Amino acid sequence: MTQQLIECELHDYIEVACMYGYQLRLILKDRQVFAGKAKDIVTTADKREFLVIENEQGSQQIELIQLEKMQVLTANAQFSEVVF
Repeated sequence: MTQQLIECELHDYIEVACMYGYQLRLILKDRQVFAGKAKDIVTTADKREFLVIENEQGSQQIELIQLEKMQVLTANAQFSEVVF
């Protein structure tokens, strides 16, 4: 089985968002929208990577390969939008 991964440059943006705890709006390839504070990236035993965000619903995990767009809602952030 070939595991899909996102490009390293795009991964770096997610790491920065987690490091600074940016508020994000995430738009997935299936058009679902999630919002929350970036907390961490976790990797499962089978090498799938997930972005952990926190919002009113608690902690949610979004698989990185499902991301279409990441919009930063935090003022004065180092970047405002990343298209995957």
